[in-house]
Amino acid sequence: MSAQASNKSFNLSSLEKKPKSQNVPSLTEVVSTGKSWEKHRINADKVADYYAKADENAFNEYAWRLRTCSEWLEFQLMPEESGDILNLQLSNARFCRVRHCPVCQWRRSLMWKAKAYKILPQVVADYPKYRWLFITLTVRNCQIAELRETLDGLNKAFKRLTELKSWPAKGWVKSMEVTKGKDGISAHPHLHILAMVQPSYFSHGYLSQAKWVRLWQQCLRIDYQPVIDVRAIAKHHDPKVLIPEILKYQVKESDLVGDREWFLELTRQLHKTRAIAVGGVLRHYMRELEEKNQDLIGKREETDEVEGGNLSFRWDKRLQRYKSSFIFKSEILEFISLQKPQNLCGDSRFNSTEPISGNTAKRI
Repeated sequence: MSAQASNKSFNLSSLEKKPKSQNVPSLTEVVSTGKSWEKHRINADKVADYYAKADENAFNEYAWRLRTCSEWLEFQLMPEESGDILNLQLSNARFCRVRHCPVCQWRRSLMWKAKAYKILPQVVADYPKYRWLFITLTVRNCQIAELRETLDGLNKAFKRLTELKSWPAKGWVKSMEVTKGKDGISAHPHLHILAMVQPSYFSHGYLSQAKWVRLWQQCLRIDYQPVIDVRAIAKHHDPKVLIPEILKYQVKESDLVGDREWFLELTRQLHKTRAIAVGGVLRHYMRELEEKNQDLIGKREETDEVEGGNLSFRWDKRLQRYKSSFIFKSEILEFISLQKPQNLCGDSRFNSTEPISGNTAKRI
């Protein structure tokens, strides 16, 4: 929550609890991220139902964990350094950490992005003249039951690619994405690579599109030409613009909830596979992206808090809303309504930048 304290008195002690009613404010009425929370939590209920109806003990356990995931959210009012601004930040929640939980997948992606945004400026400072490529490596669609085998082949092929003398990257971040085929049955696995290359790459050692295709075909050991997309970040542009593409969801949320049997087989096929990998000189900077059990809340290092400034919301499955555990007094509701929605964000350290634009990255 943002507030200009000098313009209006904001006494948090004026919050008082009252009996629940239909007028209890929802999370979407308080913070701009409320809609995202509720969208992901609705889909988490759908995924839980998929697992609950499966005749497998592991899936039934996932269902139980999903049903209790992020049921309760607690936000803390945190002052910025100026003392004039208050931010509403998530301070407490219980996450199930099931790999394909829509809520946890969303939080994990935000966490990855936040860490990368924090780390990349130091990389750019240490290697100011280096250039950046965004590479997408694909293979033909496979049956969902063959996904693990196909992914193993993709990862082995990428390892061969990085071992070639012509491989130009001194450091790279690799993410794996799986989308549903247009036929609604097959799977389309592919790799996204953020590669850091020497300044001389475009004059010495440059790889044309055709050369990239030949090398990738060679490393895949296949008899057809695979589809590859290679783009260069414009000179002097910050590679951070690529973070949303590299560190997005491993599986689109719409694919998770689209077809139950496809989703259950996806879960089996992706069990214990790695979504993110880092190599070369970037591993020194970004190794923590590969860590397990990461912080999905996003706590700040500073501990300054506004006394009595906790706002709690509980998931109401029937209403499909996060409802407050108390009702604000009328003056508090009036105060909140005056604030800019984009500043009423519980995840201020998890903000994304603009997507890739045509002026920033061009196909080469």
